[in-house]
Amino acid sequence: MHRYKIIREVHEGSFGVVSQALANDSGDIVAIKRMKHRFHQWQECMELREVKALKRLRHPNIVKLREVLRDGDELFFVFEYCERNLFQVMKSMSRPFGEDEVRVVMFQVLRGLHYTHKSGVFHRDIKPENILCGANGLETLKLADFGLAREMVSAVPPLTDYVSTRWYRAPEILLKFPAYSWHIDIWAAGALMAELYLQRPLFPGTSEADQIHKICLVLGSPDENNWPELKTVLKHTGYCLPECSTTAADQSGATTTSAAAALLKWIPTMSPSAAELLAGMLSWNPVQRPSARQALEHPFFGTAAPNAQ
Repeated sequence: MHRYKIIREVHEGSFGVVSQALANDSGDIVAIKRMKHRFHQWQECMELREVKALKRLRHPNIVKLREVLRDGDELFFVFEYCERNLFQVMKSMSRPFGEDEVRVVMFQVLRGLHYTHKSGVFHRDIKPENILCGANGLETLKLADFGLAREMVSAVPPLTDYVSTRWYRAPEILLKFPAYSWHIDIWAAGALMAELYLQRPLFPGTSEADQIHKICLVLGSPDENNWPELKTVLKHTGYCLPECSTTAADQSGATTTSAAAALLKWIPTMSPSAAELLAGMLSWNPVQRPSARQALEHPFFGTAAPNAQ
């Protein structure tokens, strides 16, 4: 750590403390994350999910891990530095995002997710705080905090019970499905997209049960005919879903337009094209959600999709 000079602490999370620092050799400003857990062996460090994920991910829309350092039994991640995250940007604005701004943000988020998923990793904690803004603001966004990330090949039961921040948590996690995959990132990205328009969360649940209730209020209760696995899971858990009737209750591919119409009632400032995309991303049944690549190819993004990598 002698190669870096700590300037100030910027954030403390559950797993570590992030500080702004100066690289003595280059003069670069970097972000250094000091892990709270103590590590006695280098191999133990290399097995961390965040390290394993970021070692394989090199993309303009994913925060760059410059190096991993161990000083005694303390572990440090050195990242490129980004001044703010998307949550801070949203809070600094006196108005919701316009649709062109939503398009700029979501294109980059989905582009980062497409590369992440293509690389065999899913993030599991997409939210505004975990999307960093580059020096030119919304023009360069980067997915960050891969501490909960999982490799898709290892995504078999039992998976961690607590995953993602509640307001962005997919129904299959809330309802205790035994397995899930990248589809949960698409749901979280959809919840983020809605929040950009509203300047507040679409599903601000105060508990897991309240979270499900708020989702039902917006989307309608899920139809077991279009989500065959639901009945088995509900029987196993003994959970009773609230009965909410809306035009969005049928989430099959044939009725996505109805789901879009229901979402437009909650978010009247978005275009029909945006509502159609959002309805797909917020499908109850995870297999009916588009992949990040499919979402990027939606007409909402116009001709930008061919440039997605």
